[in-house]
Amino acid sequence: MPKPRLTEKRWKPEHEVELQKKWKEEKLYGFNEDTEKEILVIDNPPIYPSGSKELPLNPGQLVSYNYIDMVARTSRMHGKEVLYPHCFDRNGIKIERMVKNETGKNSRETGREEFNRLCEEKLDRMEKLINEVFYRCGLSFQEGKHIYRTDSEDYRKLTQQTFKELWDHGLIYEDHRPNNWCPNCRTAIAEAEVEYKEGSTTLNHIKFKLPDGEEKEIATTRPELLAACQAVLVHPDDERYTQLHGENIEIPIYNRKVPIIPHHYAEKDFGTGMLMICSYGDKADVKIFRELNLDPIEAINKENRMTQRTGSYEGLTVEEARETIIKNLKEEGLLTKQEQTHHRKPVCEACGTRIELIPMKEWYLNQTKFLNQIKGKADEIEFLQPQHKRTLLDWTESVTIDWAVSRRGAYATEIPLWYCLKCNHPIVPEIKRYYRPWKEEPPIEECPKCGGKEFKGEEKVFDTWMDSSISNLYVAGYRRNEERMEKTYPEKIIRVQGRDIIRTWLYYTILKNIQLKDQKAFGKVWIHGMGLNEKGEAMSKSKGNFPDPKPLIEQNGVDALRFYAAEEANIGEDYRVSEERIKGAKKFLTKLWNTARFVSMFEQTEKPSEIKETDKWILSELNRLIQECEEGYSRYNFFPVANKVKNFVQNQFASHYLEMVKKRAYEEDQSALYTLHTVLRKIIKLIAPIAPHITDKIHRELYEGSIHREMMPKKEKEAEHGELTETLMEFNHSVWKNKKDQGIALKEEAKDTSIPKELEPFKEDLVQMHNIKGE
Repeated sequence: MPKPRLTEKRWKPEHEVELQKKWKEEKLYGFNEDTEKEILVIDNPPIYPSGSKELPLNPGQLVSYNYIDMVARTSRMHGKEVLYPHCFDRNGIKIERMVKNETGKNSRETGREEFNRLCEEKLDRMEKLINEVFYRCGLSFQEGKHIYRTDSEDYRKLTQQTFKELWDHGLIYEDHRPNNWCPNCRTAIAEAEVEYKEGSTTLNHIKFKLPDGEEKEIATTRPELLAACQAVLVHPDDERYTQLHGENIEIPIYNRKVPIIPHHYAEKDFGTGMLMICSYGDKADVKIFRELNLDPIEAINKENRMTQRTGSYEGLTVEEARETIIKNLKEEGLLTKQEQTHHRKPVCEACGTRIELIPMKEWYLNQTKFLNQIKGKADEIEFLQPQHKRTLLDWTESVTIDWAVSRRGAYATEIPLWYCLKCNHPIVPEIKRYYRPWKEEPPIEECPKCGGKEFKGEEKVFDTWMDSSISNLYVAGYRRNEERMEKTYPEKIIRVQGRDIIRTWLYYTILKNIQLKDQKAFGKVWIHGMGLNEKGEAMSKSKGNFPDPKPLIEQNGVDALRFYAAEEANIGEDYRVSEERIKGAKKFLTKLWNTARFVSMFEQTEKPSEIKETDKWILSELNRLIQECEEGYSRYNFFPVANKVKNFVQNQFASHYLEMVKKRAYEEDQSALYTLHTVLRKIIKLIAPIAPHITDKIHRELYEGSIHREMMPKKEKEAEHGELTETLMEFNHSVWKNKKDQGIALKEEAKDTSIPKELEPFKEDLVQMHNIKGE
């Protein structure tokens, strides 16, 4: 019996590391700027180094970046020159919070220069940890000149340059208005960075007094805002309060009178039907204040403490003030009832702290005038998962205010702006390099408004999405490589991302590209679902509700993780990370390896003049498989590819075809040998983007060279007997079952068995396979 050319008896995770070294030595995944191939630019999400030393990434993040790698590998095997940059998002409040929690230091006490140094060092350490995991996965991104970090001078310069363009277009303005304020992060945040947590809260029924002494109950969840109440609303059709329209009502504790106003915003069935309207209570309050032209009262400051306008409660935290006011109301007999009610609490996406609306001066980017254009450009982009286009459109329709782009942080791209000390006129100079106004002399000789010669630099920084929203422009070469820009922008760019950042990264990128280039941002958008834990919960570092991905890889191999991810769900759908199912994917790869070892025992031959009928059948099924895989790959959907190939290998090629041709193969039948290697070679090419290590190992040892320099197989015209697949498999299963029921070995004679007429083309192989006598 011949010996297999695949000498390793088992596929092991260690083989992956060996191959990764070869890939690096061979410089397998470069990018040729001067190529004549079609270029594809992958606008992939810069990874934010926000994990811990023990868990730099959760399994969901790891799967998402392996998904993106599958996109790159698929494109290369379809003849494209792929620019797939390795990139890191290194700006924003998250890194500042990590450094503060780790060192106890902040920029105000330590000094901005020193604090930024601590942030940079922390990011470098986290980046190194993430790279260790990425390199172990064998991700095929480009490094060197193609790696980028959003805190590099080059990237921040482009952020500032695009801001200057927006400034010159008249789209940037400063205004004093209520902003979403995170007391913990100590900065304003955009609406897209606010999450709403469902839960219960206490509804407090409080007595208010009418001029005639009659008391009316008003229910509120925020009694600490009594000082900021400037009106009480009742529904115009609520007959209980019709006679009170235009009357005044006295606020308890503060003994201040406010008007009772009929308004449709009041709900007859909520609480008592009377609603107190407080300055900055929520966005609805702000809207009504403007509509009714009420004078706002600021009750809460940026320190999350009560202001002097709240009287004796000044200096208390919001929580302390709420408890104290409720206590005082009880003591005065003004609190009649407390009950639990459903509540949506706005919290900071970054840290989970409750958001307050605080009036302050910020810089804004006009976005509301572009909402219809965003919808129009979305129609020009091909969404490979169409269901997620609806998410983008729904968010766009919900936008009602402009984007506050300034933040009170330290480690982020600075707003390149100086103020004239004489007239306070803001000046944005031409951006010839990356500027840090808080510490640098301005590149300005005199104020264009008053001729002043002295200036003060802006201390605020940009919202991190101002950086991220130009990622497609950066990788395409905007203001840096106009030749690449002309070749690729926007049609040859594909945005790849998760569904969780549609309303931020995707929305803002489309907005900015309209404002800067009057173009759609990319030709295609590819959006994957969320990785959940085995219970279907979102993975959370604080909850520790997910497994460490590193042992998963070391024990099972990264190809097992990738194959599991591909076969688990259609791209765009959420999936659950299951250790058992990853182990199941490893078993399939073992099956593939064993199948390849068997085939490797036989010589490769040229295509013979005559192909036997059984061989025609499996080649016909292979053609069908290639077509089905191509349909999946055309939309970068790896789910049908993985499942179709798995089914073909396990349930057709290995279990039926190999058994049918085994005798002919040992006899060196040229048709059988040709077909064995043709099928194996095409199978491993079909799943090379999904399982790049095992397929490359097989290809290098049997067919020479890396599989990642090969093209995806194409369907051939010849196809016969495909219609007999079900009949053939049913016949084989029935013979095997009969032998099992009789308690005899499969090689024993199959008595009282005849081959169906429609299976006559396979008669010779079936007789040998089942040991059928008398046929």
